[in-house]
Amino acid sequence: MTHTIEVERKRELPDDGSTLTPRLAELRYIASAPVTEVDTYYSRPDVDYMQTVECLRIRHRDNFAEITYKPASTPTTHADDHVISKVETNVILSEGEQARTAERLLTSIGMRELVRVEKTRTTYTHPETPGVAVSIDTINGVGTFIETEVNRPTSEGASGLIEHIEKQLGITGYPTVSLPYRDLVLRSRD
Repeated sequence: MTHTIEVERKRELPDDGSTLTPRLAELRYIASAPVTEVDTYYSRPDVDYMQTVECLRIRHRDNFAEITYKPASTPTTHADDHVISKVETNVILSEGEQARTAERLLTSIGMRELVRVEKTRTTYTHPETPGVAVSIDTINGVGTFIETEVNRPTSEGASGLIEHIEKQLGITGYPTVSLPYRDLVLRSRD
């Protein structure tokens, strides 16, 4: 189990993200192989996590699975510039197939499934900036987004670093997105 402060900003891309690939390479970012992740989001029966903007999810890809919890949003977790800063608690399961067991556990204790989000993600990291990831996410049925994320023990300086990276990439003109992918997928179904 790990505890970190996740500071991130998400922007909507006008295309599939391929126009950013040369710029990321020029800046010496290293791409991971694209992966498909399935995130299943849950809520309590007595508390609507859509209203509190809490996150309880099980993430599954290939032979990897984890349970993640992010606490309710407050005025201090969401900045005016759409930078979101929350403590993230992750429990990594020993194998990917345990995602199904975790789903059964959560429903057995009364948690209700909200939505499943399927995304294809390519993550870019830079050798000189540990704890920083730039991800291009294609969300089935919704669109393509770029997420600049800083994970560290404290949030100090993270917003400035996100701003710096976005300027380097030339994406500051793209619209910011403050809603989680969970909410975007639910809205797309309405």
